[in-house]
Amino acid sequence: MIKLQKGQKISLTKDNPGLSKIAVGLGWDENKGLGGFFKSNGNIDCDATAFLLRNGKLSSRSNTADEVSYRHKGAEKNCVRHSGDNLTGAGDGDDETIYVDLDNVPEDVDKIVFVVNIYEARSRKQEFGMIKNAFIRVYNRENGIELCKYDLTENYKGKTALICGEIYRHEGEWKFNAVGEGTTDGSIQELRKRYE
Repeated sequence: MIKLQKGQKISLTKDNPGLSKIAVGLGWDENKGLGGFFKSNGNIDCDATAFLLRNGKLSSRSNTADEVSYRHKGAEKNCVRHSGDNLTGAGDGDDETIYVDLDNVPEDVDKIVFVVNIYEARSRKQEFGMIKNAFIRVYNRENGIELCKYDLTENYKGKTALICGEIYRHEGEWKFNAVGEGTTDGSIQELRKRYE
């Protein structure tokens, strides 16, 4: 398993010939150690989403065609699927998982971007400064071996969404890029606009 730094890129398939079925696990914990400054309205509900891009853009205004999230759990004949919504982030390990069948991703999909946003962040007065231990990892679904992991350790105070990472095609290989960019987008719909 390779621990990545922000901006680092690695090939998923070069050293893993025949790799097709992968899982992208995203995890986070609520930072309850903020004492009196922690003024969250209820649990922090983070939502993981994958955007399927063609030439770096979403292909349509229809989120059912190129978005996989708790709202739309499968896209492109289920070659990309969502595990379901975790409302609290409680417990160890992955909080939400997106499954990708690389062999069945349409040829014109050149990139899949993985983002996490806080549900109703503005109205609940929540942001990623209230989150700790955030990560994105990729593992082989057939044998459970973790291929890479990126711990999102930057200070994301004031940010309501994270562009965590992306897998993309490059010269016949699938690669992973550790992005780690915080944004102030307040919803999946606002995040979508970055790729339209």
